[in-house]
Amino acid sequence: MKKRVLAHRLLQMLLVLFGISFITFGLTYMAPGDPVRAMYAASGAIPGDEIIEETREALGLHKPFLVQYGNWLLGCLRGDFGKSYSYNKPVAELMLARLWPTLKLSLTSLALMLAVAVPLGIFSAIHRGGPADYLVRGLTFVGVSMPNFWMGMLLLYLFAVKLDWLPAVSAGQGFHKLILPAITLAFAMAAKYTRQVRTAFLEELCQDYVTGARCRGIRERTILWRHVLPNSLLPLVTLLGLSLGSLLGGTAVVEVIFSYPGLGSLAVSAITSMDYSLIQGYVLWIALIYMGLNLLVDVSYHFLDPRIREAR
Repeated sequence: MKKRVLAHRLLQMLLVLFGISFITFGLTYMAPGDPVRAMYAASGAIPGDEIIEETREALGLHKPFLVQYGNWLLGCLRGDFGKSYSYNKPVAELMLARLWPTLKLSLTSLALMLAVAVPLGIFSAIHRGGPADYLVRGLTFVGVSMPNFWMGMLLLYLFAVKLDWLPAVSAGQGFHKLILPAITLAFAMAAKYTRQVRTAFLEELCQDYVTGARCRGIRERTILWRHVLPNSLLPLVTLLGLSLGSLLGGTAVVEVIFSYPGLGSLAVSAITSMDYSLIQGYVLWIALIYMGLNLLVDVSYHFLDPRIREAR
């Protein structure tokens, strides 16, 4: 990717981040309730009105909206996203502590999804119109239709309650505590990606270069694995980037079901406790993660697809 194009994309990211930060801060500013009273309520004691007013002035909440937003934005540029009053810790520290568990869960679920979706999608495309194809499509239809929380509750009931093979609570260390939430997340994704792989594989099988390779006597296995497969997987790179961004954003429902200490459960806790600083920092972090992953996907296309390099 040329430096000019990369600089243009980075400028777009900055503008989008600025807009997201302004909207997020404005929505929390207009939200009902008093953040100072919520802060004292989290500590278990609500003082008098005089102390509340002094605290509001100390935090700068008595200043106009634009002044508060400017001070918060300058702090974010320095890496200071404020302090969470519900946890009594800096927001950046809380987010960093929850990022690694969410990253482990996301990568594990993506690995499980790819291990299932790619072979099933190729198998369904090769046997198009046959019983195996209809069976795979039926299973993927069930997977797409079933909500994550219902799948998680079924797995929890079967493997944790009835069979007692896996722990019901996924908090703490150990790979075995990742299995149930990772399978829950991978189930719906595998169904969706199996359909995507099948569609992309069928489109490539209809291309002229496949017909030409068959006419030249190239073996069918070589055509499928050395030519069709790499070209059919290129469109899935974008979907993988979006899926990873969504997983890193925290799948709140799954994390709450399994009591997993990730970003999603942290966001739910911040919303229920009206922790405005933590909510603002979370939204800004997730927006940055999404845009960073999209930029990496665009850069990867430049290396994976020679047609894009030639066009640029």
